[in-house]
Amino acid sequence: MPTLPILPGTTVVVNDPRSIYNGYKGFVQRISGSRAAVLFEGGNWDKLVTLPLATLLQEG
Repeated sequence: MPTLPILPGTTVVVNDPRSIYNGYKGFVQRISGSRAAVLFEGGNWDKLVTLPLATLLQEG
């Protein structure tokens, strides 16, 4: 099965051992070049972080 592109609205998991967000699940809000703005929601906080697309895995 071919890999689908990561688009806004996609649920992704961070796969970067050097990142404090490694293993976090979030929603892609927008894409610019080779980076994506990912929204992490948890309990009483929300955080929007820009990450390289190469460090994101599509959940599915």
